Amino acid sequence: MPNPTDIYPLIHAALMAENIDIKLAEVARIRTGWQDGVLHRIGDDAVYSIDFPGRPPKPELVPPMQVPRRRLGSCEGHAALVHAIAHIEFNAVNLALDAAWRFREQPDAYLSDWLQVAAEEARHFALLRGRLQALGFEYGDFVAHNGLWEMARKTDHDALTRMALVPRILEARGLDALPGIQQRLAQIGDNDTVELLDLILREEVGHVRIGNYWFTWLCDAQGREPLATFRELVAQYGARPFTGPINRAGRREAGFSELELSLLEDFAVVRDPA
Repeated sequence: MPNPTDIYPLIHAALMAENIDIKLAEVARIRTGWQDGVLHRIGDDAVYSIDFPGRPPKPELVPPMQVPRRRLGSCEGHAALVHAIAHIEFNAVNLALDAAWRFREQPDAYLSDWLQVAAEEARHFALLRGRLQALGFEYGDFVAHNGLWEMARKTDHDALTRMALVPRILEARGLDALPGIQQRLAQIGDNDTVELLDLILREEVGHVRIGNYWFTWLCDAQGREPLATFRELVAQYGARPFTGPINRAGRREAGFSELELSLLEDFAVVRDPA
């Protein structure tokens, strides 16, 4: 029988939960249990690749190019944009849980960080689902793609690779995209979602900072130079670090240096002691 205070089976159960409400509740319970010292790192059960984490039957997943583009001025287009952001946040919950469950050779602080990320992503998703409902729609009413989780599968063999390609690329792109999305929503008068995205953007900066910190920490631990390592991984996986305008203020706060933003030549990170 599994030890009831072992955190890893609980994280895995939350990761694989198909019911949204159960997943969100379990994320909160696990983080609280870890913070309160009720849960412990006991288990050494096998870690394996996960083709798909737990998710509800909808939304239907299609290739990225098959996700329809809708006009923001229509009710459906408005809701589809909010749905797309909610879907990213739902995937981010599973990504954070997987990072916590999978790479258990890392220090306690690593586990604490990714449980924090999971809890905050869960809250973001719940808030966005509420906005969708206020617009007359539900999560799952529109098709979506699975690009974020596909990168999780590609990087499930190595924590350093995961930190390089998910927080530092995919999640950092969100910092770039959100201000433009807010402008578009403000133009149609959706100030409620704009304010919600202010909160999400502030916390997403912290998530990218966490990824930056652990990427650099792992490079240091392995005696690897961060810039060369990042460039090597970007080339190996065909990733694009930047697409479109860069949110310099957000990335700077998340630990990217001015030199990195301008030249992609400096990936040193100093963690905020707070």
